[in-house]
Amino acid sequence: MIIENVLTAVSELATFKTLFLMTIGAMAGLLAGAIPGFTIAMAIVLTLPFTFGMEPSQGVATMIGVYVGGLSGGLMSGILIGIPGTPSSVATTFDGFPMARNGDPGFALGLGVWSSFFGGIIATILLVAIAPQLAKVGLEFQPWDYFALIFFALTVTASLAGDNMIKGLISGALGLIIACVGEDDINGVQRFAFGNDFLGEGFAFLPVLIGLFAFSQLMSDVRDTASARKSLTDMGDVRVRIEHRRAITTIFSDWINLVRSSLIGVFTGVLPAAGSAISNILAYDQAKKASPTPEKFGTGHPGGIIAPEAANNATAGGALITMMALGIPGDIVTAVMLGALLIHDVIPSPAFISEQPTIAYAIFIAFFFANFLVLILQTGALRGFVMVTRVRMYVLASIILVYCGIGVFSLNNITNDMWTLAIFGVIGYVMRTLKFPLAPMILGVVLGPIAERWLSRSLALSTDVTEFVTHPWSLFFLIASLFSMGFSFYQKDRGKKVWALWYAPLLMLALTVPLFMMGGMVRPVLAGLMIVWAAWMLIKLPGNARSIRAA
Repeated sequence: MIIENVLTAVSELATFKTLFLMTIGAMAGLLAGAIPGFTIAMAIVLTLPFTFGMEPSQGVATMIGVYVGGLSGGLMSGILIGIPGTPSSVATTFDGFPMARNGDPGFALGLGVWSSFFGGIIATILLVAIAPQLAKVGLEFQPWDYFALIFFALTVTASLAGDNMIKGLISGALGLIIACVGEDDINGVQRFAFGNDFLGEGFAFLPVLIGLFAFSQLMSDVRDTASARKSLTDMGDVRVRIEHRRAITTIFSDWINLVRSSLIGVFTGVLPAAGSAISNILAYDQAKKASPTPEKFGTGHPGGIIAPEAANNATAGGALITMMALGIPGDIVTAVMLGALLIHDVIPSPAFISEQPTIAYAIFIAFFFANFLVLILQTGALRGFVMVTRVRMYVLASIILVYCGIGVFSLNNITNDMWTLAIFGVIGYVMRTLKFPLAPMILGVVLGPIAERWLSRSLALSTDVTEFVTHPWSLFFLIASLFSMGFSFYQKDRGKKVWALWYAPLLMLALTVPLFMMGGMVRPVLAGLMIVWAAWMLIKLPGNARSIRAA
């Protein structure tokens, strides 16, 4: 039956018209993702009207092409000019842009493209294998659990702070304050407006993001006549050739990072309203924490590109799982896809795969094929993008600012967004000059509103704060958050001080509590294995402690 359904779906998709539409969709997604300010959501909404006259599987396949293309397109501007084309590529800039500036843009782009591809393929395998089972995890999450997840993501600030923890925490706190300016999403109450209409409207996320990343970087690049007349190729030995073989070899040598990041992406995608803006940051943080050389992250480390790019493409697979199996959109893009299916009287549900096998398997195959299609298109376009490194900075800065301005204005068609772009560009430039890391501030701006929204919903349902520790998933992420905040100290003292030997076993023992609370069969068994592992580490602890003291 499965083979028959696959063959039927392939016969529907393997037509010249469908393949042509998917190609156009993927190209549109790559373009929208590469231009700062033009979001994937914007591209998918513009695509929606064109799908009304198509067959359901054909229309969804076209939108999947736009979706995958947009996720992959964001890395190109993020790596080459330090401006993430989409929120899903924010973490890619942390190491991608330094690597490009260090003279290896071809290698950085190769890592990004192939990591995105492999992340998408892993997500496809999971999409086909365990869609209904994995989607049930999304149903377990309630507002308390979502807030705990976002709180855990906010602890990444400690990892992104770099050598100066105080400046990093100040930067993160500023990001959270910026996110609080304007009307409260739940109650409509103005905060920090001081009677000013401009502040009362709040700051839209994308103008702030582009201002901090793009405007401030461009101001740094053209701060004097000499630097403005240079191109990236004038700044050092820049290799403009795309190094596919080197990139693939590097990714395979770091396959644990690839698989872990892809799983983080799928898991985050399964959670409704989470999305790739969160998964790429979480994956980057976990890659840095697991690396034997975390101090190299932020300077052009390959693992810092592999993790976020594998995660953001894998998130698409997770979001499709939730949409198909539960009829719940994982993000705004799958919400539009869900609307397209409903227009054609196709209603996703837990029985969707068995009742509509042709459309279901068409989505599987379209997502699988879209990753290959985007890989081919992006590989062909990369050489042209790398040629950007030969353009003089004052020319490049002018063109980028024009596109940024158009993209920001097109979001809401209001001039206040343009002022926001300029104001935060100056703020970002000042912070760069004073050596404040921008990454924690961006994290606060991205995650702050989401955390506030879920906290408000939690307290609206119940003012009893014990709900945060009685819900298993919430307790799980709160425990992980506590240990995450101390991880940078653990990493510094690992193998040097005795207290660090207690960190891993205590973490595993603490996490077994919420796992047992979840019930079922698999999770308690997993908790039991973690207890055994922790006990084995505690048995070895005295001997390891003596070795550290002797050293």
